[in-house]
Amino acid sequence: QVQLVESGGGLVQAGGSLRLSCVASGRPINNIAVAWFRQAPGKEREFVAGISRIFGNTNYGDSVKGRFTISRDIAKSMVTLQMNSLKPEGAAVYYCAAAPQINLRQVSDSQYWGQGTKVTVSS
Repeated sequence: QVQLVESGGGLVQAGGSLRLSCVASGRPINNIAVAWFRQAPGKEREFVAGISRIFGNTNYGDSVKGRFTISRDIAKSMVTLQMNSLKPEGAAVYYCAAAPQINLRQVSDSQYWGQGTKVTVSS
């Protein structure tokens, strides 16, 4: 069993930055694939960024490439999402998810979920 706890959401102006953190327990964080998803009101949950099991390869959704960075601190059992140049359409509840597989990009593949952290972007 893996538990995920997110933190770092809040209010930010458009063009600003915010850092989200996800702390995992129950399994070494480099032994699971971890991803961030987001869900805006009335929309489906979408993939934002992921970091692969073992080697830590990263991948991003098209809408955040070049602006968001996902990273991993194995010693802290933490995955961080650095969000720069935030846009109003980036306002959503951001969820950390994990699965015991190499990569994670699909909501349906996610086995573990955090409670979510809300990001509000003012224009």
